[in-house]
Amino acid sequence: MKNICVLLLFFFSLGLSAQEMTPLEIITKADEKVRGTYSQAEIKMTIIRPDWQREMQLKSWSAGSEYSLILVTAPARDKGMAFLKRENEMWNWQPTIDRVIKMPPSMMSQSWMGSDFTNDDLSKASSTVVDYNHEIVASETLLERECWVLELSPKEDISVIWGKIKIWIDKKDFIQLKTEFYDEDDYLINTMAGKDIQEIGGRLLPRVMEVTPAEEEGQMTRIEYLNLSFEKPIKDGFFSIQNMKRVK
Repeated sequence: MKNICVLLLFFFSLGLSAQEMTPLEIITKADEKVRGTYSQAEIKMTIIRPDWQREMQLKSWSAGSEYSLILVTAPARDKGMAFLKRENEMWNWQPTIDRVIKMPPSMMSQSWMGSDFTNDDLSKASSTVVDYNHEIVASETLLERECWVLELSPKEDISVIWGKIKIWIDKKDFIQLKTEFYDEDDYLINTMAGKDIQEIGGRLLPRVMEVTPAEEEGQMTRIEYLNLSFEKPIKDGFFSIQNMKRVK
């Protein structure tokens, strides 16, 4: 009987601690699950439009929230193009013209390679943990999972591209199941939805992410993780302009 009481108290305390988590603790845990200390991935991106469809193959590397590198491996016309993010700066290598372009902050809100992702989305230049204030605004069920609904508003001294973000985070596994992006006038611009949840790289995550614009019927961009691994150390020197030109 005593052991049963101890177990009941243990499970009760787990539930209580989850309920008492602050919005910052929730978004931090969800972000760490996706990002990890280090990550490497092979990705297929499909850009869908009413009259056409295009596929791209990508490789990506990241170290925390400060460093990331994305390499286009297909199609042939874009192969070798790379994007490097180091802290608050981002560069683009275009091998066809043998040129490195430093991307100004004004370009972060622009479409990445004609997709529905922005340059900011792909590089994760702005941080949902650091650059925003967080508030729990609701509790909803999504994909049969109980979720916190968090509303993020930008901090006054930080320059970001979104006026508001809403994120649905699974209460059990801290999976980001859905994200809505709003402009400064509170109009919904894009919705990103996670699908096909499975274990990837030792973590339970959506294998597929789809971004759908609010006002563009028949338009969508899908990202599929073909391979994903975490925690294999990557030296800071990997994330250099010189390496961006030669990485394979």
